[in-house]
Amino acid sequence: MAQYSIGQIEKISGVKSHILRYWEEVIPSITPKKEMSGRRVYSHKDLEIILRLKYLIYTKKFTIEGAKNQIIQDAENIEKNFDAVMAIREIRADLSDLYFSLQSLRNERNSNGR
Repeated sequence: MAQYSIGQIEKISGVKSHILRYWEEVIPSITPKKEMSGRRVYSHKDLEIILRLKYLIYTKKFTIEGAKNQIIQDAENIEKNFDAVMAIREIRADLSDLYFSLQSLRNERNSNGR
C-alpha cells in the first residue's frame, strides 16, 4: 500500500502543508498515521480525500462544511459502486507510484550531470 509524506502530498495535490494540517482537524476522514518521530504518513485513501476536497473547495466553491458533507455522501455512494471505485483507486495508486518513480529518475539524472 502506498504511503506518502506531507511533502509528497503537497506536490501531488498542490495544497500547502499548513492547509493539509488544518483539513486533518476538520475532516475526520483524513487520518494520516504519525511515526514515532511525529512525521505524518498519508495513505492513498487520504490522498484521494484531499484531492476531492481540493476540487470541492477550490473549483466548486464549497465551504469546508459543505465539502465535509459531500465527502460523507461520497462515501455512501462508494458502497453502491464498490467494484468500480476500487478499480479507480488502484489505477490512481499506480499512477502516483509511477509519478514518484519518474521524479526519482529525473532527480537522479540531474544529479549525474546529464
